[in-house]
Amino acid sequence: MNYLLDTHIILWALVDDKRIDPFRTIIANPDNEIYFSAASIWEIAIKHEKGNLSFEPDEVEAACLEQAYLPLSIKPKHAAATSELEYPNDLAPHKDPFDRMLIAQAKTEGMILLTADEKILKFNEYCIRKAL
Repeated sequence: MNYLLDTHIILWALVDDKRIDPFRTIIANPDNEIYFSAASIWEIAIKHEKGNLSFEPDEVEAACLEQAYLPLSIKPKHAAATSELEYPNDLAPHKDPFDRMLIAQAKTEGMILLTADEKILKFNEYCIRKAL
């Protein structure tokens, strides 16, 4: 199975935060391919530049590659797919561009997005999972 990691899942995995525990089996399974998105590195870069995150984006990328996570570039079809995401009508729109891109990438590429983000979990998309 192919899995795409949400940005916070990447950071939890890299520092072995206990919050990664529900995802550990999936990530450690050698039959699974684990991906990280260019969108996550971009998000980390912006938060680092603002002083909201101590992680350097190039260090996170290098650590992901060292863990054998596979990079996923942003393609035009991913950007277009962000307009087709289903979110419940009774909730305020979820406008975070990074979250929307990760969901669109997972959906377009036939992956499962691993996340603990409650806002992302509210999307009506089959490609989103909290954990096993």
